[in-house]
Amino acid sequence: MKAITDTMASRDAQNQEPLTSKRWLQDLADGERRRLTLATIAGLGVGLCTIVQMLLLAIIIDRLLTGAPEAPVGVFFAALIGVLGVRALAQWAQETTAQAASLAIRARARAALLDQLTALGPVQLSSRHSAGLGSQLVEQVEALDGYFARFLPQLRLATALPLVIFAIVLGLDWLAAAFLLLAAPLIPLFMALVGMGAQRLNQAQFAAVTRLSGHFLDRVRGITTLQLFGRTATAAAEVFSAADDYRARSMKTLRIAFLSSAVLEFFASVAIAVIAIYVGFGLLGYITYGPSSSLTLFSGLTILLLAPEFFQPLRSLSQHYHDRAAALGAAEALVGILNETPPAAAKATFEGRTNGGAPVVRLTDVCVEHAGRGQVLGPVSLEVSRGEVIALTGPSGAGKSTLLQLIAGFVAPSDGSVEVMSDRRPAWMDQRPLVIQGTIADNLHLADTQASDVAMRAALEQAGLAGLLSRLPEGLDTSVGERGAGLSGGQTQRLALARVFLSDASLVLLDEPTASLDEASEAEVAASLVRLVEEGRTLVIATHHPALIAMAHRVVHIVAGQRVEETTV
Repeated sequence: MKAITDTMASRDAQNQEPLTSKRWLQDLADGERRRLTLATIAGLGVGLCTIVQMLLLAIIIDRLLTGAPEAPVGVFFAALIGVLGVRALAQWAQETTAQAASLAIRARARAALLDQLTALGPVQLSSRHSAGLGSQLVEQVEALDGYFARFLPQLRLATALPLVIFAIVLGLDWLAAAFLLLAAPLIPLFMALVGMGAQRLNQAQFAAVTRLSGHFLDRVRGITTLQLFGRTATAAAEVFSAADDYRARSMKTLRIAFLSSAVLEFFASVAIAVIAIYVGFGLLGYITYGPSSSLTLFSGLTILLLAPEFFQPLRSLSQHYHDRAAALGAAEALVGILNETPPAAAKATFEGRTNGGAPVVRLTDVCVEHAGRGQVLGPVSLEVSRGEVIALTGPSGAGKSTLLQLIAGFVAPSDGSVEVMSDRRPAWMDQRPLVIQGTIADNLHLADTQASDVAMRAALEQAGLAGLLSRLPEGLDTSVGERGAGLSGGQTQRLALARVFLSDASLVLLDEPTASLDEASEAEVAASLVRLVEEGRTLVIATHHPALIAMAHRVVHIVAGQRVEETTV
């Protein structure tokens, strides 16, 4: 048992410093540091094998052209083949390890977001479109892949491998090493300049696709109404316009990516060309400055072969820098969700067990405020005993639904305290219960993912759907559409009630469960609720229905957000 108070002190104690996109990405990477380090080590192995490969090629060519007898060329060929095999193995290890780390990180990120959405609750998420949230959980989380699988390992390699190559070239010819040193900073400098613009474009692109997802889903859901009013052509044009805006943003991002790659390739090519000219003229004797006079075929070939490899890690990093920009753009929106403060009640409720005659719910002078609307409920005090049925009545907008949301932990009180003494979350059902597209079993599994067929059939029987189930050829595998398409209103409500029976929740909150139903369906739903009472469950029902009011032990009448009357039945 724990009291929930919404005071500034408790908020300061619970809230941490807001996340930033960079810090969140770093926290995710820290959780897979071992695999990312292994991927970096494997990548370093690939680079070192490449360096050895180039040295062996220089030796082989030098031996073949100069006819030096010190060692047979076949030995170096055999060594070259062995190095190629080791390099392929190291490259495989780098890719598989990095992908495994990225997959685990994305799974953790998605789990954290789902936990946060659960904590925020339906009331706080009502301002966000479900399609937009779906797009963020799928596309924007997937956009993190390149950052962890490619960019982070390459970031370390872009420092280590060029230093190794620079040291080798410096030992052969300090002037050629100076050319490499002068050209190297141009790539990361230009990469950073491009990356800042790419990050902003990616943020705008992700925002556009989030809006497009919601826009498209709204039109699909309302297609019947659009057809009835002859507005399908207008709706199609609006979707086309939104999609074209997303296309334009995507092409702008791609233009920057291709343009930056071309410029980076230009800088690297120019630097390699300068070194090639220096080596060529040095070997021909046209350059006599510095160490050029001591250039040999072996040293010149080694420098020429290693020069592209010196720039390759930097060029790869520049390519993956766009993965970083995409990840930062996606993380900016995702961190916005993670930084939202869940209702205080949702954090600390449902920790104790009901015992003795203690009330299941105790509200003490609670008030609720909504932004822009002021105080919508309170002060209200209420105690609900175990096994009791409470009916909340009153005009529409009086605060009945808000009171239920407060008990459920969907909203936090602006004043007063809420105590819910239960070892598990309450079951919730309103007049428009959630029904997903899938089978009947899929919808029942929302209450208990491990429920057996026997348990699901028993729950359907208790909810009054045994007759319907027996008439369906596919039984529990019968498909239903989104929002209960294929079922009547009463059947949809009873399917939601079956989920309540399937759950172990001792406290059941119902918000107008019989609204918009015909008389026969109302009677069937009311009969199912009686079975819940017979099981010893505690029910709090917001209703206008006389049959539901009649089954209550107490009737609490609410007007203008305040409890004005109580009747014992």
